[in-house]
Amino acid sequence: MKLHVARAGFFTTVQDLGRAGYRASGVSVGGALDPHAMRVANLLVGNNEASAGLELTLGSARLQCDDDRVIAWAGGSFDVQVGGHPVAGGRPALLRKGEELIATAPPDGARAWLVFSGGFDVPVVLGSRSTDFRSNFGGFEGRALRDGDLLNLGKSFPGTGRIAARLLKSHIASWGASNEWSNTRSSHGFLRFIRGAASSQFSHAALSRESFQVTAESDRMGVRLEGAKLMRTEITDLISEAVVPGTIQVPPDGHPILLLGDCQTIGGYPKIAHVISVDLPAAAQLRPGDAVRFAEVTLEQAQQLLLARERDLQRFRIGIRLQTQ
Repeated sequence: MKLHVARAGFFTTVQDLGRAGYRASGVSVGGALDPHAMRVANLLVGNNEASAGLELTLGSARLQCDDDRVIAWAGGSFDVQVGGHPVAGGRPALLRKGEELIATAPPDGARAWLVFSGGFDVPVVLGSRSTDFRSNFGGFEGRALRDGDLLNLGKSFPGTGRIAARLLKSHIASWGASNEWSNTRSSHGFLRFIRGAASSQFSHAALSRESFQVTAESDRMGVRLEGAKLMRTEITDLISEAVVPGTIQVPPDGHPILLLGDCQTIGGYPKIAHVISVDLPAAAQLRPGDAVRFAEVTLEQAQQLLLARERDLQRFRIGIRLQTQ
């Protein structure tokens, strides 16, 4: 069974939860820039949480399947319609054979994650079906989707049948994840961070007292920021060392770069901070021109926030099982 791409949108790629265990070989983790949204959407259609789906970036996509599929999406505030009917984020819906699914990006927010029951049957490369666009492998032919592409869909998981049966009459579920929980725009106006190894080389609170703006050079590798320059007050020799999604590097021009999922594995710029894991989904929604502010938290606070999100996700798993018994 196949997915027909009538219109691919601005930058649509196949992604899952990424490639773990290959950073020592220089391979980025990659995967969905908001793995939480991908996991939520997959649970809603009865998939394994790590099943491959689509990461939609800006623009408008038009898609069709050649059999019935349960779909769900989460992440940004996209306008998604199935057969002409609006489908809210965090709600499973039945996409009938030949029906058109249209997903359009909003004026605020950049990305959404759309999944189909069964996921995508694309080759597994280094343990993942994710697209590594820079290295041209994984996903669908190692590239973003184009108009006219045909993607193989996988066989639905056992839990999907029970969900589909409940959608035969209504087509769109009345249950699911709340919009506040499935929409990953920052609700507090800040990206929270913990201090990095090189924070002492900059003036105290340099990052948290300034406001920055996202530049057009931003991509899946990182969010490039402009505004007040962050200049080092202490110049020391630096050794290139590991970086991860969330690391904020400051190059010589003083304009910070917030690294995202496709970032390199080693960096030589000073690391002033690391955005905490639970706020990386909000970072993935930033688009050129957006204003960005930062707020410092402690490592313990960051850990507690992550644990709280995982507890919420576990409760959500249980709720899905109860809904589909």
